Amino acid sequence: MGSKNKLKRFRENDTFSNVIQPTREEIVANEFPFKGKWNTDFFKNDAPIVLELGCGKGEYSVALAKKFPEKNFIGIDIKGARFWRGAKTATEDGMNNVAFIRTQIELIEGLFEENEVSEIWITFPDPQIKYKRTKHRMTNEAFLARYKKVLNVEGTVHLKTDSEFMHGYTLGLLHGAGHEVLYANHDVYKNEGSPEEVTEIQTFYESQYLEVNKPITYIHFKIK
Repeated sequence: MGSKNKLKRFRENDTFSNVIQPTREEIVANEFPFKGKWNTDFFKNDAPIVLELGCGKGEYSVALAKKFPEKNFIGIDIKGARFWRGAKTATEDGMNNVAFIRTQIELIEGLFEENEVSEIWITFPDPQIKYKRTKHRMTNEAFLARYKKVLNVEGTVHLKTDSEFMHGYTLGLLHGAGHEVLYANHDVYKNEGSPEEVTEIQTFYESQYLEVNKPITYIHFKIK
């Protein structure tokens, strides 16, 4: 994407009421205004809050919001030029149950109060295969501890990925730490049983993976 196009998207993001772009300082200083107040001050309803972490273009957040109008969805990604597409679609379609935050995922505890979130979706994260990159792996123990903080007592996490490595690593970690694996499937389009929202909704990259017969994996789990 050219820098001109990026700037255009950044400018347009500034005009969208469903895009929030806090500074890192604001979040770290615990001054983010919607923390603990997403239902009352932003969505203005008491519907459950669902996050998509590393939301990319925002396709999954928007599609889930259309499928489940009784829930609120928030996509989080550091790359605003990417989720511009999802924010624009949601704005054009008059959707009031989806929003996007431009920030780093490791700051999640500064965005949400304890027990404020009902579900987390992690869709096609970078598997960070090299050992020195494990601290960035989105299902490592440090990230799971952050998710547990913001999830309510019944809260669950969904991991959908094309990486067999990420699937295996996460399953091993979950079993080893005594977390509860509710469902796991190493090839959702070949094996039956996955929820509709796993097979009905596809990201742009996912459709490309499927064209070359790359298996898509899925885990639904609860952090103990």
